[in-house]
Amino acid sequence: MIRIKICGITQAEDALLACELGADAIGFIFYEKSLRWITLERAAAIVAQLPEHVARVGVFVTTPPEEIRRYIECVHLTAVQFHGEYDVSVLAQFPEVQVIAVARVRELFQARELEKFHKVSSAILLDTYQKGRPGGTGATFDWQAAIDAKAYGRIILAGGLNPENVQQAAETVQPYALDISSGVEASPGKKDHARLRQLFNNLQEFRSDWQAARPHLFPER
Repeated sequence: MIRIKICGITQAEDALLACELGADAIGFIFYEKSLRWITLERAAAIVAQLPEHVARVGVFVTTPPEEIRRYIECVHLTAVQFHGEYDVSVLAQFPEVQVIAVARVRELFQARELEKFHKVSSAILLDTYQKGRPGGTGATFDWQAAIDAKAYGRIILAGGLNPENVQQAAETVQPYALDISSGVEASPGKKDHARLRQLFNNLQEFRSDWQAARPHLFPER
């Protein structure tokens, strides 16, 4: 079963609909320069309404470790996603949560670059590289890179996914999870509910056992 993370959530009604449709994880972006930035207080209020089985993922860009810990405690995050120039040793400092390492795929990307994340992360998220942007580009990359990357751990495929291409992505890559944000938006930070429904409907064949299993994003480390 392919898991689904809906990221860039800023409104409770969007998060609750995503969970109702079958999301395994909800992502909150704690990066003030992002159009999808959310405050600690607002994220905590949304998390308080989420089903227990849904993972709560905090997305950070060069935030100091001590500040990340404050978010983990106050928002009750179950996973942390590291964007930016974090040393691998920093990722290893958070055994209390699941760690999602991030690699941005650019020209001449080599999957073996991901080997360094094997012992310190629960999964590796692959996103499209664009200069000056830490993520959220809304652009796809050559999915062969994601296929090759599966040799180095659980792969979360991101980058330009939407209801129109998500089935092809699932069939081609067969990743551990899919990460969708801008592809189901009406505007940055506001989800389009019709597109959310279309997304999950288009993934039904990959989610046939979801209602029975209702798994956590990461059942085991």
